[in-house]
Amino acid sequence: MPSSDLQPVTRALISVSDKTGLVELGQALAKHGIEILSTGGSAKMLDEAGVPVTEVADHTKFPEMMDGRVKTLHPIIHGGILALRDNSDHNEAMEAHNIAPIDLVVVNLYPFEETVAKGADFHTCIENIDIGGPAMIRSAAKNYGFVNVVTDPADYELIIRELDENNAQTTLQTRKKLAAKAYARTGAYDAAISNWYADQIGEEFPDRIVLAGTRQQTLRYGENPHQSAAFYRNSEKRIGIATAQQLQGKELSYNNYNDTDAAFELVAEFNPNTAGPTCAIIKHANPCGVAKGETLAEAYKAAFACDTTSAFGGIIAANQTLDAETAEEIVKIFTEVIIAPDATDEARNIIASKKNLRLLLTGGLPDPAASGRLVKSLAGGYLLQGRDNSLTANPELQVVTKRKPTDQEMADLLFAFTVGKHVKSNAIIYARNGATVGIGAGQMSRVDSSKIAASKSLEAAQNAGENEAWAKGSVVASDAFFPFADGLLAAAEAGATAVIQPGGSMRDDEVIKAADEAGLAMVFTGMRHFRH
Repeated sequence: MPSSDLQPVTRALISVSDKTGLVELGQALAKHGIEILSTGGSAKMLDEAGVPVTEVADHTKFPEMMDGRVKTLHPIIHGGILALRDNSDHNEAMEAHNIAPIDLVVVNLYPFEETVAKGADFHTCIENIDIGGPAMIRSAAKNYGFVNVVTDPADYELIIRELDENNAQTTLQTRKKLAAKAYARTGAYDAAISNWYADQIGEEFPDRIVLAGTRQQTLRYGENPHQSAAFYRNSEKRIGIATAQQLQGKELSYNNYNDTDAAFELVAEFNPNTAGPTCAIIKHANPCGVAKGETLAEAYKAAFACDTTSAFGGIIAANQTLDAETAEEIVKIFTEVIIAPDATDEARNIIASKKNLRLLLTGGLPDPAASGRLVKSLAGGYLLQGRDNSLTANPELQVVTKRKPTDQEMADLLFAFTVGKHVKSNAIIYARNGATVGIGAGQMSRVDSSKIAASKSLEAAQNAGENEAWAKGSVVASDAFFPFADGLLAAAEAGATAVIQPGGSMRDDEVIKAADEAGLAMVFTGMRHFRH
């Protein structure tokens, strides 16, 4: 450890891919008489700006070679970075081998993540894996007692301020902070490479998995006020909550992020070009209403009618551009967040009248069929699984009852089963004419979910001034099989005329018999959608 908190900066090495702020940094260093070593394009840019710079090859007396693969991997460089200034043996070695100390390392890495995101071929991605950069960063971070390491142009201002305030010296606190950030950067970089490589060779679950992300926002708190939280963005280029532009309203909370993501992933199941305008209203990560319509406003009103009580303070997702008519309907009650691909100017102005209402625009919809990993943390580990990206528009349907569903029933069955994919288990969904009319979610018993959904359908009807529950004449979807006939009979008692479920119970014959006796049409999908 150094004998003093403050350590002088006499020599800097700069080698950056992202040249944002490079000239300004070079000028600030030169002002303090700090010698600058640099490579390739960085040296050229500094020289053209009139900043004194020495090429690394001139400093090491060893030329760059192998198309630039070997330039900073040299004892003159790493000795100058790693040497402990208060260690006599290190100082003697530096003097014996003409190694000059390097007190500041400014490096950002070859753009591997960006290259992959652009869809580059295997060879191009490999060539964009930086070797010398991570080596220098790790060396500098290890020797934080004497050396500063800057991996992010956003930190140039910090290092310039330190030098200005401390007569070309930096504090130990700053060096530690920069070192921690440097290791996080190289860790994330290696994570991106290892995960990409696993994908390239077809390893869905490699022996080691590395999770990496970049903090986008420190949140006020987590699910509850006593829990701390932050939002991190990973390298996945998926349209959604992470890519959305927030036009107005307060910062999103932890629960807002979670619920908004759930809402948008649900509504993305319904392609506006084939399914038409669709709207979903989410509360506590469960849909309280989902509907299609001739217009988005119609879809919203039908979704809202499913559960007008739960919709208060909810999250609204649309599968197409938000228009003025829909915006006028939405602002009639308190809503936390609206997320949509876009919004008309008229709709934006209407939403602007509610200053706390968050409006998020994404520029598109996520692909519900896209692959990806979902991560759940457990005590001492993680559970990883593939995204539930099986579409229910064309499942392996099997009509198992004597009566076949009508065309309208079949359309509603597929709609309800798709919604059920996004309802917490046990999930029961009643739907009619492209709209949910009752949802039962998250119960330990499927019978209880059926009863709750039926009760919600009666409540919805009464709120609309009708006496007969909307479940009557509807269809019902179950996210998993009915283990006994009682759950199916509860749906029949509520007035459902057709059922869709995965099938696969040991008592399927008993359930099919009960459906036939009740005059129900029933379809097996062979696919379940548990959501825990």
